[in-house]
Amino acid sequence: MSKKYDIIVLGAGPAGLCSGIYCARYGLNTLVIGKEPGGMVSETSVVENYPGFESITGAELAKKMQNHARASGSDVLIYKNITELRKRDGSFEVCVDNDKFLAKTLIIALGTERRKLNISGEKELSGKGVSYCVTCDGPLYKDKTTAVIGGRNAAVTAALFLAKKCKKVYLIYRRNKLRSDKILTERVVNEKRIEIIYNSNPLLINGNNAVESIAIDQKGNKKDLKVDGVFIEIGAVPATELVTKFLKIKINGNGQIDVNPNMSTNVEGVFAAGDITNGSNNLWQISTAVGEGAIAANSAFKYIKGIKY
Repeated sequence: MSKKYDIIVLGAGPAGLCSGIYCARYGLNTLVIGKEPGGMVSETSVVENYPGFESITGAELAKKMQNHARASGSDVLIYKNITELRKRDGSFEVCVDNDKFLAKTLIIALGTERRKLNISGEKELSGKGVSYCVTCDGPLYKDKTTAVIGGRNAAVTAALFLAKKCKKVYLIYRRNKLRSDKILTERVVNEKRIEIIYNSNPLLINGNNAVESIAIDQKGNKKDLKVDGVFIEIGAVPATELVTKFLKIKINGNGQIDVNPNMSTNVEGVFAAGDITNGSNNLWQISTAVGEGAIAANSAFKYIKGIKY
Protein backbone atom coordinates (compact mmCIF):
# COMPACT_ATOMS: atom_id res chain seq x y z
CA MET A 1 0.00 0.00 0.00
CA SER A 2 1.18 3.52 -0.81
CA LYS A 3 1.05 6.05 2.00
CA LYS A 4 -0.95 9.09 0.92
CA TYR A 5 -0.02 12.74 1.31
CA ASP A 6 -1.45 16.01 0.09
CA ILE A 7 1.93 17.01 -1.22
CA ILE A 8 5.37 15.51 -1.68
CA VAL A 9 8.43 17.76 -1.92
CA LEU A 10 11.37 16.27 -3.77
CA GLY A 11 14.56 17.73 -2.36
CA ALA A 12 15.63 18.64 1.18
CA GLY A 13 17.68 21.74 0.44
CA PRO A 14 16.60 25.27 1.46
CA ALA A 15 13.84 25.42 -1.19
CA GLY A 16 12.47 22.00 -0.33
CA LEU A 17 12.59 22.43 3.44
CA CYS A 18 11.03 25.89 3.20
CA SER A 19 8.25 24.40 1.06
CA GLY A 20 7.77 21.75 3.73
CA ILE A 21 7.46 24.37 6.46
CA TYR A 22 4.87 26.40 4.55
CA CYS A 23 2.88 23.39 3.35
CA ALA A 24 2.61 22.04 6.89
CA ARG A 25 1.54 25.45 8.20
CA TYR A 26 -1.20 25.48 5.54
CA GLY A 27 -2.47 22.27 7.10
CA LEU A 28 -1.34 20.02 4.25
CA ASN A 29 -0.15 16.49 4.97
CA THR A 30 3.40 16.89 3.67
CA LEU A 31 6.37 14.65 2.94
CA VAL A 32 9.85 16.01 2.12
CA ILE A 33 12.30 13.55 0.55
CA GLY A 34 15.99 14.34 0.07
CA LYS A 35 19.41 12.74 0.00
CA GLU A 36 20.76 15.01 2.71
CA PRO A 37 19.36 17.85 4.85
CA GLY A 38 20.24 21.22 3.40
CA GLY A 39 21.39 19.85 0.05
CA MET A 40 24.59 21.53 -1.10
CA VAL A 41 24.28 24.08 1.73
CA SER A 42 25.43 21.35 4.10
CA GLU A 43 28.75 21.27 2.20
CA THR A 44 29.35 25.01 2.60
CA SER A 45 32.04 25.86 5.12
CA VAL A 46 30.52 29.18 6.20
CA VAL A 47 27.41 31.19 5.29
CA GLU A 48 27.58 34.94 5.83
CA ASN A 49 24.80 36.30 3.61
CA TYR A 50 21.65 34.66 4.97
CA PRO A 51 19.54 37.11 7.04
CA GLY A 52 19.55 36.46 10.77
CA PHE A 53 22.94 34.73 10.82
CA GLU A 54 26.02 36.92 10.55
CA SER A 55 28.08 33.76 10.24
CA ILE A 56 27.01 30.12 10.44
CA THR A 57 28.35 26.90 9.02
CA GLY A 58 26.35 25.33 6.22
CA ALA A 59 25.90 22.15 8.27
CA GLU A 60 24.42 24.10 11.19
CA LEU A 61 22.04 26.04 8.95
CA ALA A 62 20.95 22.84 7.20
CA LYS A 63 20.19 21.15 10.52
CA LYS A 64 18.17 24.13 11.72
CA MET A 65 16.11 24.10 8.51
CA GLN A 66 15.48 20.36 8.77
CA ASN A 67 14.45 20.63 12.42
CA HIS A 68 12.16 23.54 11.58
CA ALA A 69 10.42 21.56 8.82
CA ARG A 70 9.86 18.62 11.15
CA ALA A 71 8.69 20.86 14.00
CA SER A 72 6.16 22.43 11.61
CA GLY A 73 4.63 19.02 10.97
CA SER A 74 6.25 17.78 7.76
CA ASP A 75 7.58 14.26 7.48
CA VAL A 76 11.21 14.43 6.32
CA LEU A 77 12.95 11.37 4.87
CA ILE A 78 16.70 11.65 4.47
CA TYR A 79 19.24 9.41 2.71
CA LYS A 80 16.64 7.80 0.48
CA ASN A 81 16.93 7.09 -3.23
CA ILE A 82 14.03 8.12 -5.43
CA THR A 83 13.80 5.33 -7.98
CA GLU A 84 10.64 6.18 -9.91
CA LEU A 85 7.90 8.78 -10.41
CA ARG A 86 4.51 8.04 -11.87
CA LYS A 87 1.44 10.12 -12.62
CA ARG A 88 -1.50 7.84 -11.92
CA ASP A 89 -5.24 8.56 -11.78
CA GLY A 90 -4.74 12.24 -11.04
CA SER A 91 -2.14 11.57 -8.35
CA PHE A 92 1.64 11.28 -8.27
CA GLU A 93 3.37 8.15 -7.02
CA VAL A 94 6.93 8.41 -5.74
CA CYS A 95 8.91 5.21 -5.27
CA VAL A 96 11.67 5.47 -2.69
CA ASP A 97 13.74 2.32 -2.28
CA ASN A 98 11.10 -0.24 -1.24
CA ASP A 99 8.46 2.31 -0.22
CA LYS A 100 5.78 4.02 -2.28
CA PHE A 101 4.05 7.33 -1.57
CA LEU A 102 1.11 9.04 -3.24
CA ALA A 103 0.37 12.77 -3.38
CA LYS A 104 -2.06 15.16 -5.02
CA THR A 105 0.77 17.52 -5.95
CA LEU A 106 4.55 17.62 -6.28
CA ILE A 107 7.09 20.33 -5.57
CA ILE A 108 10.40 19.64 -7.29
CA ALA A 109 13.30 21.17 -5.39
CA LEU A 110 16.16 18.82 -6.25
CA GLY A 111 18.66 21.64 -6.62
CA THR A 112 21.90 21.12 -8.51
CA GLU A 113 24.75 18.67 -8.85
CA ARG A 114 28.45 19.45 -8.92
CA ARG A 115 29.88 20.29 -12.33
CA LYS A 116 32.77 18.05 -13.32
CA LEU A 117 36.05 18.96 -15.02
CA ASN A 118 35.92 15.79 -17.13
CA ILE A 119 39.68 15.42 -17.26
CA SER A 120 41.86 12.36 -16.86
CA GLY A 121 42.34 11.33 -13.24
CA GLU A 122 39.27 13.13 -11.91
CA LYS A 123 36.95 10.14 -11.81
CA GLU A 124 39.69 7.63 -11.05
CA LEU A 125 40.93 9.60 -8.01
CA SER A 126 37.55 10.76 -6.74
CA GLY A 127 37.57 10.13 -3.00
CA LYS A 128 41.33 9.60 -3.16
CA GLY A 129 42.30 13.25 -3.16
CA VAL A 130 39.75 14.63 -5.62
CA SER A 131 36.85 16.22 -3.78
CA TYR A 132 33.82 18.42 -4.38
CA CYS A 133 33.22 19.17 -0.69
CA VAL A 134 35.79 21.23 1.19
CA THR A 135 33.79 21.08 4.41
CA CYS A 136 33.70 17.29 4.27
CA ASP A 137 37.29 16.61 3.23
CA GLY A 138 39.24 19.79 3.92
CA PRO A 139 40.16 18.86 7.52
CA LEU A 140 42.07 15.83 6.17
CA TYR A 141 44.72 18.08 4.60
CA LYS A 142 46.26 19.74 7.63
CA ASP A 143 49.79 20.95 6.83
CA LYS A 144 49.50 19.63 3.27
CA THR A 145 49.31 21.26 -0.17
CA THR A 146 46.01 21.49 -2.04
CA ALA A 147 44.58 23.03 -5.19
CA VAL A 148 41.16 24.59 -5.70
CA ILE A 149 39.74 24.88 -9.21
CA GLY A 150 37.46 27.84 -9.86
CA GLY A 151 37.20 31.58 -9.36
CA ARG A 152 33.75 32.40 -8.04
CA ASN A 153 32.47 32.61 -4.46
CA ALA A 154 32.45 28.84 -3.84
CA ALA A 155 36.04 28.40 -4.99
CA VAL A 156 37.34 31.42 -3.10
CA THR A 157 35.50 30.37 0.07
CA ALA A 158 36.96 26.88 -0.28
CA ALA A 159 40.49 28.27 -0.68
CA LEU A 160 40.10 30.45 2.41
CA PHE A 161 38.81 27.48 4.41
CA LEU A 162 41.76 25.34 3.33
CA ALA A 163 44.26 28.10 4.06
CA LYS A 164 43.44 27.76 7.76
CA LYS A 165 44.73 24.19 7.71
CA CYS A 166 47.03 23.70 4.71
CA LYS A 167 50.58 24.92 4.38
CA LYS A 168 49.89 25.90 0.73
CA VAL A 169 46.79 26.37 -1.42
CA TYR A 170 46.79 26.94 -5.17
CA LEU A 171 43.70 28.70 -6.52
CA ILE A 172 43.58 27.88 -10.23
CA TYR A 173 41.27 29.93 -12.44
CA ARG A 174 40.84 30.10 -16.19
CA ARG A 175 40.20 33.86 -16.30
CA ASN A 176 42.49 36.80 -15.54
CA LYS A 177 40.36 38.07 -12.69
CA LEU A 178 38.39 36.44 -9.89
CA ARG A 179 34.60 36.74 -10.10
CA SER A 180 33.91 36.44 -6.38
CA ASP A 181 32.31 39.07 -4.15
CA LYS A 182 34.59 41.99 -3.34
CA ILE A 183 34.98 41.11 0.34
CA LEU A 184 35.95 37.52 -0.49
CA THR A 185 38.33 38.62 -3.23
CA GLU A 186 40.13 40.93 -0.82
CA ARG A 187 40.49 38.17 1.73
CA VAL A 188 41.91 35.63 -0.70
CA VAL A 189 44.33 38.09 -2.31
CA ASN A 190 45.70 39.01 1.12
CA GLU A 191 46.02 35.43 2.36
CA LYS A 192 49.72 34.51 2.26
CA ARG A 193 49.13 30.75 2.08
CA ILE A 194 47.10 31.09 -1.11
CA GLU A 195 48.75 31.44 -4.53
CA ILE A 196 46.33 32.48 -7.27
CA ILE A 197 47.19 31.13 -10.71
CA TYR A 198 45.22 33.01 -13.37
CA ASN A 199 44.64 32.17 -17.03
CA SER A 200 45.05 28.48 -16.31
CA ASN A 201 43.16 25.31 -17.14
CA PRO A 202 43.65 21.92 -15.48
CA LEU A 203 44.80 19.23 -17.91
CA LEU A 204 44.94 16.09 -15.81
CA ILE A 205 45.23 14.89 -12.23
CA ASN A 206 48.11 12.52 -11.53
CA GLY A 207 48.45 9.79 -8.96
CA ASN A 208 48.36 6.05 -8.44
CA ASN A 209 46.28 5.34 -5.34
CA ALA A 210 46.06 9.02 -4.32
CA VAL A 211 46.48 12.48 -5.83
CA GLU A 212 50.12 13.39 -6.31
CA SER A 213 50.00 16.37 -8.68
CA ILE A 214 47.87 18.35 -11.11
CA ALA A 215 48.98 19.40 -14.58
CA ILE A 216 47.80 22.81 -15.79
CA ASP A 217 48.07 24.86 -18.95
CA GLN A 218 48.82 28.54 -18.32
CA LYS A 219 48.71 30.46 -21.58
CA GLY A 220 50.26 27.58 -23.48
CA ASN A 221 52.83 26.76 -20.82
CA LYS A 222 52.34 23.43 -19.12
CA LYS A 223 53.09 23.14 -15.42
CA ASP A 224 52.94 20.28 -12.96
CA LEU A 225 51.99 21.27 -9.40
CA LYS A 226 52.66 18.82 -6.59
CA VAL A 227 49.51 18.65 -4.46
CA ASP A 228 47.94 16.23 -2.02
CA GLY A 229 44.36 17.12 -2.86
CA VAL A 230 42.27 18.80 -5.54
CA PHE A 231 38.97 20.54 -4.72
CA ILE A 232 36.75 21.21 -7.72
CA GLU A 233 34.51 24.28 -7.33
CA ILE A 234 33.39 25.20 -10.85
CA GLY A 235 29.68 25.51 -10.28
CA ALA A 236 26.76 23.16 -10.66
CA VAL A 237 24.13 21.93 -13.08
CA PRO A 238 20.39 21.50 -12.36
CA ALA A 239 19.52 17.98 -11.15
CA THR A 240 16.72 17.38 -13.65
CA GLU A 241 17.55 13.83 -14.76
CA LEU A 242 14.92 12.23 -12.52
CA VAL A 243 12.01 14.45 -13.52
CA THR A 244 12.81 14.51 -17.21
CA LYS A 245 12.99 10.72 -17.21
CA PHE A 246 9.59 10.16 -15.61
CA LEU A 247 7.63 13.40 -16.15
CA LYS A 248 7.32 15.54 -19.26
CA ILE A 249 8.65 18.62 -17.50
CA LYS A 250 9.68 21.50 -19.75
CA ILE A 251 13.40 22.27 -19.52
CA ASN A 252 15.01 25.43 -20.92
CA GLY A 253 18.28 25.75 -22.82
CA ASN A 254 20.26 25.98 -19.58
CA GLY A 255 18.86 22.69 -18.34
CA GLN A 256 16.58 24.36 -15.79
CA ILE A 257 12.90 23.67 -15.18
CA ASP A 258 10.79 26.40 -16.76
CA VAL A 259 8.49 27.88 -14.13
CA ASN A 260 5.82 30.56 -14.14
CA PRO A 261 5.90 33.37 -11.55
CA ASN A 262 3.82 31.16 -9.22
CA MET A 263 6.39 28.34 -9.58
CA SER A 264 4.02 26.13 -11.59
CA THR A 265 5.42 23.99 -14.41
CA ASN A 266 3.90 22.82 -17.68
CA VAL A 267 2.64 19.68 -15.90
CA GLU A 268 -0.58 20.24 -13.98
CA GLY A 269 -0.11 19.74 -10.27
CA VAL A 270 3.67 19.98 -10.41
CA PHE A 271 5.53 22.99 -9.03
CA ALA A 272 9.26 23.62 -8.75
CA ALA A 273 11.52 25.80 -6.61
CA GLY A 274 15.15 26.66 -6.00
CA ASP A 275 18.28 26.27 -8.08
CA ILE A 276 16.69 23.67 -10.35
CA THR A 277 14.46 26.38 -11.88
CA ASN A 278 14.89 29.48 -14.04
CA GLY A 279 13.27 31.63 -11.35
CA SER A 280 14.88 34.44 -9.32
CA ASN A 281 16.70 35.73 -12.38
CA ASN A 282 19.24 32.89 -12.02
CA LEU A 283 20.50 34.28 -8.71
CA TRP A 284 21.34 30.97 -7.02
CA GLN A 285 21.30 31.93 -3.35
CA ILE A 286 19.83 30.42 -0.18
CA SER A 287 17.58 33.46 0.21
CA THR A 288 16.11 33.16 -3.30
CA ALA A 289 15.68 29.40 -2.91
CA VAL A 290 13.61 29.75 0.24
CA GLY A 291 11.58 32.51 -1.43
CA GLU A 292 10.74 30.22 -4.32
CA GLY A 293 9.98 27.42 -1.88
CA ALA A 294 7.44 29.58 -0.07
CA ILE A 295 5.79 30.63 -3.34
CA ALA A 296 5.62 27.03 -4.57
CA ALA A 297 4.00 25.92 -1.32
CA ASN A 298 1.42 28.70 -1.51
CA SER A 299 0.61 27.85 -5.13
CA ALA A 300 0.35 24.14 -4.36
CA PHE A 301 -2.03 24.89 -1.48
CA LYS A 302 -4.22 26.99 -3.75
CA TYR A 303 -4.15 24.26 -6.39
CA ILE A 304 -5.30 21.60 -3.93
CA LYS A 305 -8.04 23.83 -2.54
CA GLY A 306 -9.21 24.92 -5.96
CA ILE A 307 -8.34 28.57 -5.33
CA LYS A 308 -7.50 30.57 -8.43
CA TYR A 309 -3.98 32.01 -8.50
